[in-house]
Amino acid sequence: MKFYNQQHKYYCGVDLHARKMYVCILNHKGKVVVHVNIKTDPESFFELVFPFLEDVVVGVECVFCWYWLADLCADHKIDFVLGHVLYMKAIHGGKTKNDKIDSYKIAMLLKGGNFPTAYSYPAEWRATRDLLRRRMYISRRCGELVAHITNTNTQYNLPAFKKKLSRKYNHDALPNALMILPSGKALRWIWK
Repeated sequence: MKFYNQQHKYYCGVDLHARKMYVCILNHKGKVVVHVNIKTDPESFFELVFPFLEDVVVGVECVFCWYWLADLCADHKIDFVLGHVLYMKAIHGGKTKNDKIDSYKIAMLLKGGNFPTAYSYPAEWRATRDLLRRRMYISRRCGELVAHITNTNTQYNLPAFKKKLSRKYNHDALPNALMILPSGKALRWIWK
């Protein structure tokens, strides 16, 4: 586990969600300078951190909607750190938990050098990564469906398929195959 441990004048902790974000900015002494809940709007966020641009770091705890904030910080030469959500949960878990408390704890973890970091992908690689993740999901789903069809065929002790169903070019062999089950019901495979 890697921690962000660089020193700054101001530490901005953000608990980011899809439509709202709680922002807490601490100075180097640990005093809360700003602590507000705002919309996830780039202009609103930039206006909030503008007075602290001389030396501020932005730490974010978020799973999926941090791209725009990372790009905004990169455009304005603001240090941006993405927090590892699972490790952070282990560090600042407590009895009371809400966005206001979380943003403060994120800022405190940044200040104290205990902020667990995750890799924030550069903007030019994100589309490829997202495409590969989606492709893996679809490939797994396709495998599940082919296995289900094959298992159903086996359950009713029907003759094995002559061609391998996992190959796309074999789907034309069975465009609308109709299978009569032992119960007398018809089961139709629709491939297109």
